[in-house]
Amino acid sequence: MKTKKVVLALAALSYAPITVAGDKDVYPRERVAEFIVEKLDVTSLPAALRPKKEKGKKTFADYGFAAQGMNEAETTIQAAGGTRKLSIKVLDQRSSGIYVCITEPGQIAGQAKMQSVVLLKRNDSNTLLKGRESWREFAACPVVGAAEKPSEEIAGGD
Repeated sequence: MKTKKVVLALAALSYAPITVAGDKDVYPRERVAEFIVEKLDVTSLPAALRPKKEKGKKTFADYGFAAQGMNEAETTIQAAGGTRKLSIKVLDQRSSGIYVCITEPGQIAGQAKMQSVVLLKRNDSNTLLKGRESWREFAACPVVGAAEKPSEEIAGGD
């Protein structure tokens, strides 16, 4: 009986490196901005950042957004007809997810109407990235606009 338990334990341990190695491919190391534009489920973004939900649409391409001025870690995307514009900048990338700064420009050049740090994650290489507002702060991306409202509403009460 002891031999059987030892063999099972060794078998389980031998599969652990394979499981860990499989996670390395979840996020790319190059062309991260392009990856985000292609693989982000925009319906998972905070309400102030995402377009109005429409049945069957999930990605920026589905909603008619096109990338402009893309580089390794930063891009600007614009909706068809120029009705909405968002800037996405990679702040930090870890095996647990990608921290990005998503900014909606304001009317005055250089000012943000809305800006927030969003953590993008996915379970495996076959799923879309899911986004949620992050508690983590970055000097390069101070929170501006609509992302501040939930904490104000909680403080004010009903």
